[in-house]
Amino acid sequence: MEKELTLEDIQNFKGKYPKQLWFLFLVEMWERFCFYGMRGVLTIFMADQILGLSLPDKDANLKYGAIQAFVYAFTFIGGIFADKFLGFKKSLLFGGLVMIAGNIIIAVSPQEFFYLGITLSIIGTGFFKPNISSMVGELYKEGDPRRDAGFGLFYSGINIGALLGGAVCVYLGTSKDYGWSYAFLSAAIVMALGLITFLLTRKSLGPIGNSPLLNLPANKRLTKEIIVYVGALLSIPLIFIMIKNTDYTDYFMYSIGPLAFLYFIYETIKENDAKAQKKLIAAFIFILFSIIFWAFFEQSGGSLALFAQDNLHHNLLSFEINPNIVNNTSNSLFVIIFSPILGLIWLAMARKKIEPNTVIKFGIGFLFLAAAFYLFYYTKFFSDETGKTSLNAFTLAYLVITFGELALSPIGLSIMTKLSPKRLSGMMMGFWFLASAYGQYAAGLLGAGMSSPDENATLVTKLELYTDGYQQLAIYALIAGIVLIAISPLVRKLMQEVK
Repeated sequence: MEKELTLEDIQNFKGKYPKQLWFLFLVEMWERFCFYGMRGVLTIFMADQILGLSLPDKDANLKYGAIQAFVYAFTFIGGIFADKFLGFKKSLLFGGLVMIAGNIIIAVSPQEFFYLGITLSIIGTGFFKPNISSMVGELYKEGDPRRDAGFGLFYSGINIGALLGGAVCVYLGTSKDYGWSYAFLSAAIVMALGLITFLLTRKSLGPIGNSPLLNLPANKRLTKEIIVYVGALLSIPLIFIMIKNTDYTDYFMYSIGPLAFLYFIYETIKENDAKAQKKLIAAFIFILFSIIFWAFFEQSGGSLALFAQDNLHHNLLSFEINPNIVNNTSNSLFVIIFSPILGLIWLAMARKKIEPNTVIKFGIGFLFLAAAFYLFYYTKFFSDETGKTSLNAFTLAYLVITFGELALSPIGLSIMTKLSPKRLSGMMMGFWFLASAYGQYAAGLLGAGMSSPDENATLVTKLELYTDGYQQLAIYALIAGIVLIAISPLVRKLMQEVK
């Protein structure tokens, strides 16, 4: 009989990466194909006046923000349910099945079943996303210096999936030979591949991700799990209504944030260790600044998608290409190329003892973000008389924004696991994604604010409105970066020994 793996067996791995990380890498890669493929077509599908939902640009931006906000808000809820009831493995399995169902439903009839299918995708992602990141964190002992490298590799999996999904789904959805149904069907197929990969490899995770209720009798444990599943499915009508009417989204976002904050305060006070409390406060500061970062960064799925569709030439370095394929893949491609290079730069700086600390890196991320949005603004100076501008300049801005993301996002995933007590790891990872929810929500509002209220506005008018908006975002990102760097000594004290 094969000996069951213990946590010690897993964490005492030789080399740079544990083998389980590669399995989770593949699962996450396919799930991110599904997620980013869907995200990449959301706004342009909703704004499609012939085969889509025929929404004005402003409404498409608002609904994009609402949908993405609910996706990430549910990761907070999913993280709590995994911590308290399901465990990471069962939560991930349930979430994956619901995501597959959601995309298949949309594929059957995108115009008719979009809101129902997207509701299921929201619930499924909420149960899937925070838990796989938490399992990556558990592969390492406390203080293992290889953890950051592990999350860096895991982050590459995210971006390979995003690159493939962004290219394939946009191509299928906008192609005259295929259409929107094929885009959503492809997302369902690859999600099924991810789930099969997980089922074939989950034994290698040993006790990682098991139910926290294993001490209960099997019948009581099953009852609690079923209640969670049924409760999630009963929320379908509520989410459906709130997505269709974004006014309800406002009420939800105004309430979930304060409630989550109160829950965070409760758990922080409940934590008796003063050192752990300080670390949680440091984590919360990172979370607050990440809201601002994602509000700007996530213009990629909203206003930048519409900007790419309407205001960009189809020529990149003399090659003919759909600008929205560039919009949805360039960031991921640049991450894959430059992530290992930036990692080597950090290592070289560390050897010379000049590597910036985590807080400073966050601040640097904002400075790159500011530079990128200034470049998005600067595209207006390359426009012709029709209001169309350079895809080359647009792509250069994505190169710059990528360095901002690399300074912040992979570190963010790792720092949440480092600063969180084990019993709260799912909740804090959920908090990290809840911050993304508020970022996505704000992204929709910002994008809607840049959109022309006139559906018949000229491309020149749209160009002016969007680029002026990007200039404002550049200024705000610059201020945020300076503030974060200025308060870095205080945050470092709260983090204590955590690097």
